[in-house]
Amino acid sequence: MRSNVANLWRKIYPEKVDHFDKLPEEIILSIFNRIGNAMALRRCCAVSRRFHSIVPEVDHVVVLVNCVTLEKEKRELASSSSAAAAPHHRIASFFCIFFSVLFKPLLSLSQLIIPSARLLPLLKEEEEEDKTVSLRSMTQILKNFNEIKRLAVELRAGEVRIEDGILLKLKAEYSSTLESCVILGATSVNCSCDDDDDDDGADMDSIHESFYSEDEGLAQRVVWIVNSLVAASTRHHLLQPVIAAHKSLERLVLTDADGQGLLSMDKEQLKEQRARPLNMSLSSKRTVVPSLDVQLWYAPRLEMPDGVVLRGATLIAIRPSELPREGAMPVGSESSWAEPEGNWVVSAFEGPYGDVARMLVKERIYSIDINAF
Repeated sequence: MRSNVANLWRKIYPEKVDHFDKLPEEIILSIFNRIGNAMALRRCCAVSRRFHSIVPEVDHVVVLVNCVTLEKEKRELASSSSAAAAPHHRIASFFCIFFSVLFKPLLSLSQLIIPSARLLPLLKEEEEEDKTVSLRSMTQILKNFNEIKRLAVELRAGEVRIEDGILLKLKAEYSSTLESCVILGATSVNCSCDDDDDDDGADMDSIHESFYSEDEGLAQRVVWIVNSLVAASTRHHLLQPVIAAHKSLERLVLTDADGQGLLSMDKEQLKEQRARPLNMSLSSKRTVVPSLDVQLWYAPRLEMPDGVVLRGATLIAIRPSELPREGAMPVGSESSWAEPEGNWVVSAFEGPYGDVARMLVKERIYSIDINAF
């Protein structure tokens, strides 16, 4: 009789089955790799002991960083500490002390019960809200991942300040020093129906000659080059603690939310980075930019097939001077460098930006030498 009642009870109130627990660890790890976001994975660690043991094995991690330079981070830390040091009302101070004494033992007990609380430090409320971390927090968070092979770091915005309406894109590759950098820029981007065609009847040679003298000509392009190289070398320096701590890294990409700049390092470049010491600048805030060979293509007006018109369209290819000459830099105004594949200049950008690059390499080439700085 009792067994019949028990069976009836199970039919009415069946035991809850967690089907997720039946999944093998390989599938859960694959799901975590697709999530990628370090902050989301950090929260998954606190769900269960099983998740806590699987998350450190994730090999594809994405981190959103809100502080680009150490100076910004120091200013934010100083402002937060000064705000914390501001005088409070006596009653408020009393309650703060009372609740800290009351809940501190409970927090310590939770750290003994839940290993993830001991492994992963608590987040600030503001970091949880916008899902971004500071540079210092990023280094601490990534210590909890043991098998990172691909790391993507995304900054809130680019560091190269430009005026409204100016197009500027850059892609840099690094090992222990700069290996290559490609910059694509334009002083304005308009629809062909809104573009002024006064220059269409002008002599092209006279337009190119004006490139050397106008304020928005060569001088502006040199500013783009220098600012882009300083930003890239600063980012490269800030990534050194992460590169040193994670020997398993095979791919590292640092970009920004607005898509202005991208810095990448593959497996061989990361290996070479660890084997050779960095050449630091005098300020020790960035790695030294070596002596460079620069090729520059310029078109005063470039009309795309879709009707978009770029004014002052410029493509800049940069390589260190000490690299072997064969294939290091493009030669000639119209050559194989105009092909969509087989060269690092044209393939640096995708989509419509790649189309612009393929059109620009057919233009006249300007050469520039830049000393190390």
